[in-house]
Amino acid sequence: MSRFTHPTPGGDGEALRLDSVSRVYGSGEGAVTALRDVSLTLQAGTFTAVMGPSGSGKSTLLQCAAGLDRPSSGRVFVDGVEMTKGSEAKLTRFRRERIGFVFQHFNLLPMLTAEQNVMLPLRLSGRKPDRRSARAVLERVGLGERAGRLPSELSGGQQQRVAIARALLTEPRVVFADEPTGALDTRSAREVLALLQESVRVHGQLIVMVTHDPVAAAHADSVLFLADGELVGRMERPTAEAVAERMTHLGDEVARRHVTAGA
Repeated sequence: MSRFTHPTPGGDGEALRLDSVSRVYGSGEGAVTALRDVSLTLQAGTFTAVMGPSGSGKSTLLQCAAGLDRPSSGRVFVDGVEMTKGSEAKLTRFRRERIGFVFQHFNLLPMLTAEQNVMLPLRLSGRKPDRRSARAVLERVGLGERAGRLPSELSGGQQQRVAIARALLTEPRVVFADEPTGALDTRSAREVLALLQESVRVHGQLIVMVTHDPVAAAHADSVLFLADGELVGRMERPTAEAVAERMTHLGDEVARRHVTAGA
């Protein structure tokens, strides 16, 4: 088992912890292990990227960490609350209040304005929509003047900024971003990554971003490398070149770990 702890000089405590988390799909000879005994601790006020080849378990790690999928074994804690316990209704309420999500394809409702899309989490949780807060967070992402626009009237980068505003409205402790720049051009991607960095530096949130792009990963404070469902390394103060180089050797690292474990 590997344990990765991300310290931070500016954070205010542990925001996410996984203890020996494994996720197995199926049973018997057809069982597939997507995550294998993963342990990590991440602090508030940090930005962590998760990288690995296709099928390495990146999305499964995000889903288990966010409480969208229950691990087969192990425990997950977000802001001190164990996500592997409690009813689904309680977990859903907790996610809506303390966790934000940003996805590759925005997931905006086409018939709602930018402002209405931002307020949607409040409506879903039965809380009174707060237009003042929605406008404030849209201003924060540079879209205050486009609050009344429909998604079809916005560029891809603007739609992703609306999605980020929606994720930030409830001031979550942790924001999970799954390939948030995958559908964007280079300029829009830089703007989105800058917003995520601001959430860390200014607002003290933990950002966990799954990405395949070394350039995007270089905007993070650190990168966790995943291969065959295992955490196999971490890089601090990453550069795009160093991340790309490390990615080319992940398979060799997994092979060495297995040889060492079997020795």
